[in-house]
Amino acid sequence: MDTSAALQLLEHGRIEVEGRLVDASNATLFCKISLDGVDAQCVYKPVRGERPLWDFPDGTLAGREVATYLISAASFGVVPPTVLRPGPFGSGMVQLWVDTREEDELVDIIGVDDVKPGWIPVFHAHDRFGDPAVLVHADHPRIAEMSAFDVVVNNADRKGGHVLHALDGSVHGVDHGICLHTEPKLRTVLWGWAREPLPDRVVDSLRRLRSSLDSDLGETLHEHLTRAEVRAVGERVDKLLAAGVYPEPSGDWPAIPWPAF
Repeated sequence: MDTSAALQLLEHGRIEVEGRLVDASNATLFCKISLDGVDAQCVYKPVRGERPLWDFPDGTLAGREVATYLISAASFGVVPPTVLRPGPFGSGMVQLWVDTREEDELVDIIGVDDVKPGWIPVFHAHDRFGDPAVLVHADHPRIAEMSAFDVVVNNADRKGGHVLHALDGSVHGVDHGICLHTEPKLRTVLWGWAREPLPDRVVDSLRRLRSSLDSDLGETLHEHLTRAEVRAVGERVDKLLAAGVYPEPSGDWPAIPWPAF
């Protein structure tokens, strides 16, 4: 399904709740959505099911998810189609479901002797049995783009389980409710390219995003974010382009979310 058709379905389709994702910290419902004989699965997160966060007092988590999608759509294209609309339990975020290759994850924790070519170590630790282990992610061009995208949206919670390897081979990021704060809050498992030069494709996406922020995208984001938050997106893009390299953890706050998955 192309993006235009997916957005049409998400915006106007009939939502039927089929279950709940119980591991989520906020109400996250698995649903069927239907329009004119077309069916798909989606995730619906009603605003009324959000737990208040003291450090994200403005707007809603659903609004931040939609804003993150809009930024992605104008640049890296890593977030599945996402809208804000009424649903069975009131207004909420509705996002197209992504079926994944469960046996082919892109982020993993493995033994230190099991790191193979094509994987990048992020940090060393110990597994639940006390044995040495290492967090790794795939050396994949779309993961490299997602890593830069997380810097732009100031993602405070990029867990391994939020990186999806779709059945068609595409790569997507989900769960962006705690993004786009004005203060630095980047926490991610995708640190494998720290201090390395940004690929040309990433630079092109950043420049395209910067141009969009100066036109219609900037105004659209104000529907979901404060003006300071929208301004901070542009500042992070400018800083990343000026540096020309991926950032490294600052040491001022935890660099990796916990749990990591």
